[in-house]
Amino acid sequence: MESVSYGGWENCALISSGRTEAVVTLDVGPRIIRFGFAGSRNELFENPRDMGRTGGSEYRSYGGHRLWIAPEHSVRTMQPENEPVEAWQEGAWSGFRTRPDQFGIQKELLVCPRTPDGLEIRHVVRNLGMEPTELAPWALTVMAAGGECVFPQPPHQPHSVNFLPVRPLVLWSYTDMTDRRWSWGARLVRLRQRPEGGPQKVGSLVRQGWAAYSNEGTLFIKRFSCLDGSYPDMGCNFETFTRQDMLEVESLGPQVRLLPGEQTEHREAWYLLETQELPGDEHECAELLEGVVASRPL
Repeated sequence: MESVSYGGWENCALISSGRTEAVVTLDVGPRIIRFGFAGSRNELFENPRDMGRTGGSEYRSYGGHRLWIAPEHSVRTMQPENEPVEAWQEGAWSGFRTRPDQFGIQKELLVCPRTPDGLEIRHVVRNLGMEPTELAPWALTVMAAGGECVFPQPPHQPHSVNFLPVRPLVLWSYTDMTDRRWSWGARLVRLRQRPEGGPQKVGSLVRQGWAAYSNEGTLFIKRFSCLDGSYPDMGCNFETFTRQDMLEVESLGPQVRLLPGEQTEHREAWYLLETQELPGDEHECAELLEGVVASRPL
C-alpha cells in the first residue's frame, strides 16, 4: 500500500496487483475511486462535482466503489462518508475503516491483490450500536460511461423438464422494459449505458455469481456469491442501475440480524481484461463470457 494523492485528495492508498491498480480514498469514504490498468484510464466513474471535497454533513456521490447497507433508505443507507478513515496493512491485505455512523454502523473494506489482473475485496459491516439491527452488505461499483453491463440468465430447460420458477427478476417503479438500452435474451441480459434516457434498474438472484461490464476494449468481471439465506429487495444478490453519466454493477450479501458487536461480511473478486467489443450475437457473447468466468473464480 503506497501513499499517493488523487483527484484532489491529498491522502489516498495505491494498491497494485501487477497489471492493474486501485486507489482508495483516505480523506473520505473509504471509496475505491480508481481501478484500471496501470498508467491507463480509470474504469470507474468519477463525479466531477464532488472530487477532492471533504467534510460536511450532506451525502456526496463521489463515484468509484462503495459499501452501503440494504434495503435502501434515504437516511440510514445514505450516510455521509466525508471524514477521514482508518487505514492499516496486515500481510497482503490493506484495510480501511469508517467511524460508526449515527446508527452505530461501521463499514470496512479490505483489499488484496489477487492475480496480475485482479483484486479480492471483503466488505465488512459491524453493529456497534446498542440495539439489534437487520441489514445486508451492499457492494456498488460505479462504472465509467459508455459501456454495457451483462449478466447471465438461468440455464434454459423445457417446460416438460422443470415446471418451477428458477429465480426472481425484480423491477423498480421506474424500470421500463421497453427501453432500447435493455436486451432481454435467453442466456444473457444486457444493459447499455447511454447519455440519453432516465434511470433504469433491475435486480435478480444470479446463482452463477458473476456480472461483466464491457467498455472501449476492456472487460470488467465481478464475481460474488449466492448463499443460502434471505436476500433483500425481494431476493436479489445482484442489481444494476444506470443513468445518463454512469452505470452501477452491484452485488449484495444475505440480509441478517446483527446483535450489538456482531458483524457480517460480503466478498467479491474483480478482474480486468483487454478484449474486443462483446459480440452482438447473444450465444457468441455468452460462450465468450462463460469461458472467461470459468478461469476466474471467486
